[in-house]
Amino acid sequence: MAQRLHLVFGGELETPSKNVFKNVADLHIVGIFPDYASAYNAWKTEAQRTVDNAHTRYYIAHLHRLRDEEAAASATEEIGV
Repeated sequence: MAQRLHLVFGGELETPSKNVFKNVADLHIVGIFPDYASAYNAWKTEAQRTVDNAHTRYYIAHLHRLRDEEAAASATEEIGV
């Protein structure tokens, strides 16, 4: 069974009305989590910590959705084999 990895990250937005980061180099990578529940807990902690800053947002990215487990490995995955 495939792992369901989730990435939690966030940072300061240019404006609260858009999902565009002010400076991508300053993104806060909270971590990669093995399931949605633990990712949600990490997201909630960071979101609550920064609740007073309307320009700061945190997100959960579903890393497992970026891969097609049925597809053959790409050439970059086979480097060094």
